[in-house]
Amino acid sequence: MDDSSHTHRRPPAFRLMGVQALGTGSYLPENVVTNDDLARLGCDAEWIIQRTGIRERRHAPPEVSTGDLAVEAAQRAMQSADVRPDEIDLVVLGTFTPDHLAPQTATFVQDRLGLNCGAMDVAAACAGFMYALITGAQFVASGSCQRVLVIGADVNSRVVDPDDKKTFPLFGDGAGAVVLGPGSPEQGLLAATLGADGSGIELLYRRDGGMRFPLRSSDEPRLTWLVMEGRPVFKWAVRLVEDSFRQMLEETGRGQDDIACWIMHQANERILNAASDSMGIPRERVLKHLDRYGNTSAASIPIALDEAVRAGQIDRGDELMLCGFGAGLSWGAALWKW
Repeated sequence: MDDSSHTHRRPPAFRLMGVQALGTGSYLPENVVTNDDLARLGCDAEWIIQRTGIRERRHAPPEVSTGDLAVEAAQRAMQSADVRPDEIDLVVLGTFTPDHLAPQTATFVQDRLGLNCGAMDVAAACAGFMYALITGAQFVASGSCQRVLVIGADVNSRVVDPDDKKTFPLFGDGAGAVVLGPGSPEQGLLAATLGADGSGIELLYRRDGGMRFPLRSSDEPRLTWLVMEGRPVFKWAVRLVEDSFRQMLEETGRGQDDIACWIMHQANERILNAASDSMGIPRERVLKHLDRYGNTSAASIPIALDEAVRAGQIDRGDELMLCGFGAGLSWGAALWKW
């Protein structure tokens, strides 16, 4: 699909109040893979920095799965929230690299944590955490749940072709989590939106493994790798982030100076800079960790939240702008009063 024909349309916005984050947590594998490490595989270390801003990323060892990362991040979030396992009412896990095709990876997390509650996966690729967050917030806002564990986790290094020198260096593995609970009427998602445009499926996808293209023993492994058309995805993402941020500001009557920090999915430093520059947002107000972790897909926003909270960059009452975007094409945005 030619990106010039790809027009972003705004989905409607909505409001979800009476919800707050009780605690945050994140987990990154210990194995650090630098650009120089990838240079030994034939990747251009200098190109990676210039085109993406990524200097290193984390790769999970073979015996560690998405569920394992999710459990570690969830435990830290629950500890931060001072919440016991018997208090969690629901687990919502955003991931596109599940441990199995069935059952959902969230059930593994639920069992490992000793929880007695429902558990579901949300598959929206790099927008997965935003979909999971808004889903979890709905359960709290409706009064159906008192404590919802929302997780974003992916082991991207297993689904990207190591021979794809332009795509493989972009991705890393990680997990982040948030525990949601009832808040004051002033707390919550002042405005939020979820969107999708399936006409862009082939710009970023894994073709084989589902029922349209089932795997067979004779298939080549390359057919299961993630495929990305970098240039049109880049252009779409910049337009999408800017328009989503403007929509959230318009819906709430806020100005840019009202926002304490801006948190975008950590796909590429050039996307972060282009989107913030086009809106006149000082780059230092945009949280960034992709230089250290690469693109961690559904984990990138909750990792940024956790690091900012632990560094004292986010205080109660602050208003945060969030935007996740990725395969689908799918996206989610929210203005969150912390």
